[in-house]
Amino acid sequence: MGKPYSTDLRERVVASVLESGLSRNRAAAQFAVAVSTVVTWVKRYQETGSVEPGQMGGHKPKAIRDEHETFLARRVRESPFTLRGLVRELADRGLKVDYRSVWNFVQAEKLSFKKKPSWPANATGPTSCADGRNGLSGKIGSIPNAWSSSTRPGSRPTWSRSGDGRRLARG
Repeated sequence: MGKPYSTDLRERVVASVLESGLSRNRAAAQFAVAVSTVVTWVKRYQETGSVEPGQMGGHKPKAIRDEHETFLARRVRESPFTLRGLVRELADRGLKVDYRSVWNFVQAEKLSFKKKPSWPANATGPTSCADGRNGLSGKIGSIPNAWSSSTRPGSRPTWSRSGDGRRLARG
């Protein structure tokens, strides 16, 4: 993030617009700044009486704090959750936060929750059946033994010689 323009430059630009009658476009060209910058400075001066820059950067407090933080910490320890579900629950309690804020909270508190599968990952046996009956392989009839239209190789070009000995492709 860069530094703000000097107060001296800001005062000269605003004075040229308000006192000398220069248009904002002309003032921007004369002082080599953007037109939007001149518009902002003049508007700030008219609203506040000052051309001083506003605060740049700084600490932004976390959105989930106080009673919402206590609620959320208790909630994630009680039962399974999804981040999107927690966002909805917080909205119902009057705190509008985004998915990322909840994710950051859960990660910072080391409260991640992983769903456990209903069977081990290395279990033997089919995970789905092609015809709906138990015990049959899910592969029956699902993959043809021939090329599909998108993977079938095209015809190879045939080559013949031209009059000067070079090879020419046909079709």
